Amino acid sequence: MIAGKVKISALIHFAIAVFVFGVESETFAQANFYQGKTVTVVVGSAPGGLYDLWARLLARTMGKYIPGNPNMLVQNMPGAGSMVAANYLYGIAKPDGLTVGMFQTHLYLTQLVGQSEARFDVNKFNWLGSQEKGQMMLYIRADSPYKSIDDIIKAKEPPKCGGSGTTDQTALLTRLLEETVGAKFVRVLGYKGGSDVDLAMERGEVVCRATRITVHFSREPFLSWEKKGFDRHLVQAGVKRDARLADLPTIYELMDKYNASEVSRRLAQVLLAGDELGRPMVAPPGTPVERVKVLRDAYNKALQDSDLTAEVARSKLDMEPSTGEEIEKIFKGLMTQPREVIDRVKKIDEN
Repeated sequence: MIAGKVKISALIHFAIAVFVFGVESETFAQANFYQGKTVTVVVGSAPGGLYDLWARLLARTMGKYIPGNPNMLVQNMPGAGSMVAANYLYGIAKPDGLTVGMFQTHLYLTQLVGQSEARFDVNKFNWLGSQEKGQMMLYIRADSPYKSIDDIIKAKEPPKCGGSGTTDQTALLTRLLEETVGAKFVRVLGYKGGSDVDLAMERGEVVCRATRITVHFSREPFLSWEKKGFDRHLVQAGVKRDARLADLPTIYELMDKYNASEVSRRLAQVLLAGDELGRPMVAPPGTPVERVKVLRDAYNKALQDSDLTAEVARSKLDMEPSTGEEIEKIFKGLMTQPREVIDRVKKIDEN
């Protein structure tokens, strides 16, 4: 009996030793691969925006949590509302674990409606994680004649709103307001990034823009705009009012007020799903499984890094992380929609 117990104990110790050896061997293999190399973080927007800020924070932090401690650098690749970067990461970047990226989350809509320029499949990307969730808001120059969404609905001349592309926040939120409550807007698209739209607002080329609430309350020029009374808030896109905008109606409250149809409400859920996704980081399809795991682990550990969290606090950023697996689950449910909803999304995309 004792001999049997000894034999079982020996087998257990052997199994543990094999497991530990396997883990150590895999860690060594990845360290051997990454050591002395550089990981490029492709950002689908111009420098100065929050995608760029988060990419640089993560690039400064993730490398020390990747075996072999590779260098990490940021490459901005703006164009077509991040479409250029998304297509590059999907079909051009080498899937070897040395290229990751961040692009505008709402690009999933271009795939959903079958837009020919969207040469990617969000379900085939390797999602590493997201550092935040955040609702959109629409704001307008305070010297404009529009004091509320009600004023815009009644106006003979719609306001001009600026954005970077057909799936950026300005385009989505203004089109959603048109479809659900009847507010009309003129969209001026094609700016390289958010900072360019900010300058356009200051010059008077456009008078309104949408961003995430976090952006508006965390960085310039919005902090200065608030002090000067330069802008006025019009609507927020969350289901519940954000504490920072306690007196501002949500789009759901407006839909109740204007008796939006059930299809319109389902459309809102699809268009606003990107707010739950935040600003996720991806690796190209085909990246080896073991390197995806390394990158996901490094991403998650970076978000707990004391230097990064201190910078997040100083910058007044929100942080509500999601894992890569959680992002994948959201996309799987999101990309299967009834035809009537897809048709409404397509109608928005074409206007």
